[in-house]
Amino acid sequence: MPDQDSERGKPTSIGPEEPRMEWRLLLAFLLTGVVMFLAPYIYHKLYGPPPQQAPSARKAEPGPAQPAKEAPEAAQPAKAALPAGPVTAAKPEEFTLETDLYRVQFSNRGAVVLRWELKKYKDAAGKPLELVNTAAAPQVGYPFALEFKDRKPPVDPNQALFVTRPAPDGLGVEYEFSDGRLWVRKSFRFEKSSYLWRLISEAADNSGGLPHRLLWRAGFGDPAVVNPAAHQRALHYDPTTGKLVTQEAKAAKNEPVLASGPFTFAGIQDTYFAAVFLPRSGSTIELEVLSDSVRSELDPAEALHVGVGVGGAARNEFAVFVGPKDLDVLRQVDPRLEQLVDFGTWFGFIAKPLFLILKWVYHNVTPNYGWAIVLLTVFINFALLPLKLSSLKSMKKMQALQPQIAAINEKYKGVSLRDPRKQQQNQEIMELYRKHGVNPMGGCLPMLLQIPFFIGFYNVLTVAIELRGATWLWVKDLSQPEHLPIRILPLAMVVSQFVMQKMTPSTAMDPRQQRMLLLMPLVFGFMFYHFSSGLVLYWLTSNLVGIAQQVLFNKLTAAPAAAPVPVAKAAPGETRRRRKAAR
Repeated sequence: MPDQDSERGKPTSIGPEEPRMEWRLLLAFLLTGVVMFLAPYIYHKLYGPPPQQAPSARKAEPGPAQPAKEAPEAAQPAKAALPAGPVTAAKPEEFTLETDLYRVQFSNRGAVVLRWELKKYKDAAGKPLELVNTAAAPQVGYPFALEFKDRKPPVDPNQALFVTRPAPDGLGVEYEFSDGRLWVRKSFRFEKSSYLWRLISEAADNSGGLPHRLLWRAGFGDPAVVNPAAHQRALHYDPTTGKLVTQEAKAAKNEPVLASGPFTFAGIQDTYFAAVFLPRSGSTIELEVLSDSVRSELDPAEALHVGVGVGGAARNEFAVFVGPKDLDVLRQVDPRLEQLVDFGTWFGFIAKPLFLILKWVYHNVTPNYGWAIVLLTVFINFALLPLKLSSLKSMKKMQALQPQIAAINEKYKGVSLRDPRKQQQNQEIMELYRKHGVNPMGGCLPMLLQIPFFIGFYNVLTVAIELRGATWLWVKDLSQPEHLPIRILPLAMVVSQFVMQKMTPSTAMDPRQQRMLLLMPLVFGFMFYHFSSGLVLYWLTSNLVGIAQQVLFNKLTAAPAAAPVPVAKAAPGETRRRRKAAR
């Protein structure tokens, strides 16, 4: 356990996070759009039960929220009366508790959790999902071990043998230990069919209560996702700012990071699951962010895994949620927990409606999320058809103007970018566009229209647990890349991108520009090869719909006649320069 210094009780400011993936995607697409559609014009420029009375301390309700630098503690006697005799087990014991949703294995050594399985969710091998990093827990400690703050106890309770007292109904267990110098009690109380349960932890010595935190270290959640350690976060919801604050393991790489306040909840999460502690309303809670370089069951290589310590008082009492980040489940448990599903800061207004529509299609049209993605993509493309038709008309007009644009470029051939005549060349081209009612940015419109929906789908596939393990034809999991030696969907997407690009009216006359644009499908293929299958399916379907729309547009719309090419007059002094160069 890390030593606590005098500054650890103070609130720690949280530094800025790295740019979100949605911003990275947006930047990538904007740059791609520049290359694909603006190259012809710039080519020459370049987120229980009531508490029981403890033997050693009288019960006390938490008081009002304290300043962040002091964690609230339940009222304790000036000197605690410990049990008269020792309360300890003779040997190590394990106890397994089962509900409709959980299978939890406890150990009386330290009164910790050895395994925590979710019965309704499977791992990569088809077994109930294990949330504990069982490969690293023996090294850094099992969930619900204790870490003491200011005053360390005379013995380490995490190695002590607690007395086990299972509840008569099989839905709870209480652990107690005392050696005459230290007393610790932990109570775990569950419900038959709920992901919400209640936890009480108490600790005291002869001097009084011992403030402590309950730990969950070495990561959390599903180890089968791509790069699992990178998707695990410590979290807390701050009602004063209305924001869900998350932190990666690297935030505590050098030393633990401590935050405290009247948080609505705090805990640990991965992409699809969470373990969060909900204090009583208005109570102050401490969250310690930890970092452990450990391995996991599926990856022998060590990586930084986030851990948390939650509590801060001598007596901690929480409602605890350990389960899936499913909006329906979270809403039933506690509406405040819906904040755990982060659809994105900037594109959440698109991502969440997309998810709700996708879920409606799944429940009412086709019971397969792959086909639901296909149908929703078709609907989006046809909803945007009027704007796409306008864009295609603009591109055809630009195609008809290419001979005149080429003549203007020839007229100013050899003029440097710094030459004032270059501005005159651009003015002539823009005047030509205005004369024929052409928007030079019109060709960018289809790509720009796709970007918000693409990022929206990316966010949905990243956070929606409904897509985890969803199958489609040969795809085993739409939330991950294909599990094939050669991934079919990205290759099919590249082919469709080539076909659609060939069918789209070209506005680039320079052969070198055309060759450069032909490379863009390969760039897209490289980008999409490591994306989730559902996202690639969306883009592939969008390409196929675009090809069908392009065929229909080409049949219904006659190609505009090419405008006559005026005799190009050389720029002032250009004729004399060419003659001189010819000699």
